[in-house]
Amino acid sequence: MKTFLTLWNESAVTSLGLFWTAFWAFGLGYLVSGMIQVFVTRSRMKRGMGKATAGSVGLGTFFGFLSSSCSFAALSTTRSLFAKGAGLVPALAFMLSSTNLVVELGIIIALFLSWQFVVGEYLGGVLLIVFMWIVVALTLPAGLEDEAREHARARAGDGDEDENPDWRTLIRSPGGWLKVARRYAMEWDMVWKDVSIGFTVAGIIAVFVPRDFFQALFIDSGAAHPAFWQVLAQAVIGPVAAFFTFIGSMGNVPLAAVLFTNGVSFAGVMAFLFSDLVVFPVVRIQAGYYGWRMALYLVVVLLLALVATSVVLHYGFAAFDMLPKGGAGRIMADREFFAVDYTLFLNAAFAVLSGAFWLWKRAADRAAMAGRTAHGSGHDGMDMPHGSDHEGMSHGSASLGDRLLFWFAMAAFAWLAGGVAVPLFAG
Repeated sequence: MKTFLTLWNESAVTSLGLFWTAFWAFGLGYLVSGMIQVFVTRSRMKRGMGKATAGSVGLGTFFGFLSSSCSFAALSTTRSLFAKGAGLVPALAFMLSSTNLVVELGIIIALFLSWQFVVGEYLGGVLLIVFMWIVVALTLPAGLEDEAREHARARAGDGDEDENPDWRTLIRSPGGWLKVARRYAMEWDMVWKDVSIGFTVAGIIAVFVPRDFFQALFIDSGAAHPAFWQVLAQAVIGPVAAFFTFIGSMGNVPLAAVLFTNGVSFAGVMAFLFSDLVVFPVVRIQAGYYGWRMALYLVVVLLLALVATSVVLHYGFAAFDMLPKGGAGRIMADREFFAVDYTLFLNAAFAVLSGAFWLWKRAADRAAMAGRTAHGSGHDGMDMPHGSDHEGMSHGSASLGDRLLFWFAMAAFAWLAGGVAVPLFAG
């Protein structure tokens, strides 16, 4: 039997190895996301989205695909679109697209799972929007949309950034790339707590939690040919498990890989991956934007949509004999993460890029602050963009939930540091 200290060390190394595998993919995705957010004007995203038509929902889906890379980033932009007059369905289509139909998420899923899950993520993102539209059309209470919009407008008092429509000029200017650097830093600032907790939890579960637990939690997760009720039950349990992990769309991928390695069905894993918009911090932010009545309604809508999507994907893939083999991957703790390979060089490149962007942003912030102090001015053109993604975590939202998330992340760092140091003290 392995001792606790040995397992602790394996858990910490596994968590760090998972992050090492994914770091360059995060960096690439956030770079692409930052460029799109800076060089594609938001005003163009808001045209033609006022009513729930095929055109407006298609626009919301397309602009969501171009926009965010994180569930928390998507919340702020979605609220802004909704407050400006976008219909509920097009706004939700934007939110679902921007959290599921994004490049970096597909890269992360490919690294930790398999191509079937990548296809499922993108195809499922479209199905989520279709099922969401159907559920809203059938169930939206009278007056709730107007009530939520008024609440959103009351909380929005700052408006959107006046973006430069001439992207050709902007892409050739240092100021344009400074904005990209700011966006890149903001993306990391939004997700570091969730990612830190998510990868740490994934390592702990991969090492400490026995396979029997997953089979009990996900109802016969090791079954080779689960019955319909078992597939449906696992699709329902997926978001319930995700709700209590507090993990966002990026942080839950390695944990989903752990679930799949332990025999959870394709439907159960996909439901877990789709559940980033029903975790507690997101529900809390939605309540701040739209009120608790709309926030809870959105939870019900999203749950119905993601369970239906996961089950349809499962049986659709099964019909073409494309289901991935559950539990076929290597156990996470047995993987060799650190080697001289392409991951090392890509990570080094994005570490340099991240450091350069951070130093440039820091220098520009100091210069802007000095300029405001010298001239007594509130803005100098290089300030943080209005309606930025930090907004999604403000409005009182340096709140109890955020503070708890911060201290959970600090505890995760302490756990990782202690686990790595075990061999130094355990002989």
